[in-house]
Amino acid sequence: MDPIDRRSFLKSLTAATGAAFLCIPAARAAQPKARVVVVGGGFGGASVAKYLRLLDAGIEVTLVERATRYTSCPLSNEVISHSRDIQSLQTGYERLARRGVRIVHGEVVGVDPAGKKVSLADGKSLDYDALVVSPGVDFNYGAVAGLTPEISETRLPHAWKAGAQTLLLRKQLAAMPDGGRFIIAVPKGPFRCPPGPYERAAQVAMYCKHHGKKKAKVLILDANDSFSKRPLFEQAWKELYGYGPNGMIEWVAGASGGAVEEVDADAMTCRTTFDEFKADVLNVIPPHHAGKIAKTAGLVNSGVWCAVRPDNMESTAHKDIYVIGDACAGGDLASNNPFPKSAHMANSQAKVVAASLVAKLNGLPPPVPVYTNTCYSVVAHDWGFSVVHLYRVEGNTWVYVKEGSGISPVTIGSGKDAKPVSRLHRKIEAQYAAGWLDNLMTDAFG
Repeated sequence: MDPIDRRSFLKSLTAATGAAFLCIPAARAAQPKARVVVVGGGFGGASVAKYLRLLDAGIEVTLVERATRYTSCPLSNEVISHSRDIQSLQTGYERLARRGVRIVHGEVVGVDPAGKKVSLADGKSLDYDALVVSPGVDFNYGAVAGLTPEISETRLPHAWKAGAQTLLLRKQLAAMPDGGRFIIAVPKGPFRCPPGPYERAAQVAMYCKHHGKKKAKVLILDANDSFSKRPLFEQAWKELYGYGPNGMIEWVAGASGGAVEEVDADAMTCRTTFDEFKADVLNVIPPHHAGKIAKTAGLVNSGVWCAVRPDNMESTAHKDIYVIGDACAGGDLASNNPFPKSAHMANSQAKVVAASLVAKLNGLPPPVPVYTNTCYSVVAHDWGFSVVHLYRVEGNTWVYVKEGSGISPVTIGSGKDAKPVSRLHRKIEAQYAAGWLDNLMTDAFG
């Protein structure tokens, strides 16, 4: 089986395995058998709301989300490089409403786990029998001296929540002179979308290469000593843009002084342990933590994240509250395979929660959870690659399943017989990325 066919097979197998436990009969009733409130309308929150209604129309589902439209973070680096319009990443909640999900556009300011009540900023409240919290991430600006929310919004955008800052960074890149320096400051992990900063570097380099900025420099100052898909990124950087001190893209590891400790927005400089760097565009990504409402609700109990039960994503802090998406802590940490904080993983966790709640409410045996993740990175219009993760639960912990998981090959064969992967293979994966996102958006919001 050639590499493309093999990966397609593995991805299909992974998806089927993750969905198999969802085949639970939907029970219908004249009166709601339960009230489920979902906080947060991203990939996780939208998915769980949809699948609760699909699996059991007798459950009353209310989704609370501040924004009226959602913007996907996956593939938003292509907006920065002028490869797509941001509108192509946006969707509303109308289709969920047509499925019977009650949509409330507002902000949750409090949760009463004992009284099972959610308080909104407008003074109203929602009662629940089960609460699903999918708050995403917020940022620790104080970890970088000189950085504030206001500076990020107006001058040094992190663009790690797609939207206005994405467009600002796009504008700054377009205005950067030939020979200018674009610095990406990467925080210590874990953070949302582990391959994202390195894909961004490639997308910026691609823009520069094709828009009269061939003398530009993309400098990655990293608090970490390695990164997701590193061999694949370094191979692409080297071939497409030049990699290293004399190339367009250069990466500085944390052990070599890559961690940014301070920024000066007026001087457009950043300082690490050993050096100070001047930038024309300074993209500082602050360290992450669970979204604010998770802390307000008392769900943060694993460092800055929310610990959950492996079998159903229920919070270990409060009964009948489930935490999904980037805010939760999970994975087989002993094997250095934590859950990636990704859109696909949030979607998978949402299905586990939906299936578990429907089974519980219908007096059925709890389903056996399987967690899946697929993540694409696009480094040029015709060059992409991906990774697939599969997790099962054993002995009350997550276990990474090697069979069914995998990553795009760097080469075909090994040793003296190793050959480069064809450009056609890379082009097909880049095309798959667009289809993958379209399918994921439809699965969550359709």
